[in-house]
Amino acid sequence: MEYTLAAGRLTEAASAAQHQGSGYLLRVVLVVMIVGCVLTAWFLLRGYKQKDD
Repeated sequence: MEYTLAAGRLTEAASAAQHQGSGYLLRVVLVVMIVGCVLTAWFLLRGYKQKDD
């Protein structure tokens, strides 16, 4: 029963996305890309930190 409710919500979201266009999807993709770039830069640049031993 829960599966049918989830499937129903998924189809409703998909049909709403068709009417809305690609604006929302484009925003999500851009936000994910920016967050990914920031995390990648942080991960790579943290190895260059100077150690004061």
